[in-house]
Amino acid sequence: MARVEDSPWAISVAQVASRAGQSKQIDADFPAPSGIGDTIVGIQEGAPVHVRGQFDSIVDGLVFTGRLVAPFVSECTRCLKPIDEDWPVDVTVFFPYESAADSGRGKRGDAANEEIDIVAGEDEAEDTYPLLERGAFADIEAMIRDALVESLPLQPLCKPDCKGLCSQCGVDLNEEPDHHHDVTDLRFASLAGLKAQLEAEQGDNKQS
Repeated sequence: MARVEDSPWAISVAQVASRAGQSKQIDADFPAPSGIGDTIVGIQEGAPVHVRGQFDSIVDGLVFTGRLVAPFVSECTRCLKPIDEDWPVDVTVFFPYESAADSGRGKRGDAANEEIDIVAGEDEAEDTYPLLERGAFADIEAMIRDALVESLPLQPLCKPDCKGLCSQCGVDLNEEPDHHHDVTDLRFASLAGLKAQLEAEQGDNKQS
């Protein structure tokens, strides 16, 4: 059976979790988990995701606040140019300690202590992930996947003001902004033909 500490996403937090008020800085690369987008829009599995931030211990768990930066691969939905850029995502997540029933904490059922625990952690983060090995490790695989998946754009652009391609010939309008086609309104094409016919008939009448 694989050990938790052997996971490439496992971070030892035993010391910082020992008591409230402790912090631990993180500044390292972790492999991108599978399932972040697809071959068209996403982060390739195994690509380096840089994680920078810190764990802060509070009464009932650890709060991680930081930024993820991953190599984003996609295609512009307007001009179809390939996109290969760093994709930053800010995160604030909560790793709660085991419940009082599982860990034996709060056996006295002290209502005041329970209230402190709730207040300390309830609004610290929107997303919650479990600590492993009785609080010794934080596995950030799910955190990386969730944060990046939720941030991926539905319609990626090479730049916000991308002009796209000409709908008639496919010319890149970013490279040729003055490109255009003279378009005849089909509604008046038949009238123009009739006008030419009448003018021709009038010319023939004059000659005769």
